Amino acid sequence: MRIVASYQRGTAADVREPRAYLRTVANGLMVDLFRRRSLEQAYLDALATLPEASVASPEERMLVLEALHSLDAMLDTLPAKVRTVFLMSQLEGLTYAAIAEQLGISLRTVKRHMQLGFAQCLSLML
Repeated sequence: MRIVASYQRGTAADVREPRAYLRTVANGLMVDLFRRRSLEQAYLDALATLPEASVASPEERMLVLEALHSLDAMLDTLPAKVRTVFLMSQLEGLTYAAIAEQLGISLRTVKRHMQLGFAQCLSLML
């Protein structure tokens, strides 16, 4: 589908080695599949630790999984440094000052990276 879509948009590259190109595409698809399965398994593991009364319905689970996949895709679009700063803040709960110290960057750079991360999250919600 991606190959066909790139041809329709006129952005397809001139493929000199079709077999190598298809192998690269297939490899990327497998990475996406394993990442998706890993994300779903982590969510199911987290659900298993909850008490019975607070377990989500199948519909709620599907909505949460869709949101997690969207968030994962959004994080993939961020530059590596921005993604690292964003995850350190949001998942590890580190302060901006602690992130700056650990990564050896300025506080202003941390704030700029966080602004980019939040802007991507906002674009995902809209």
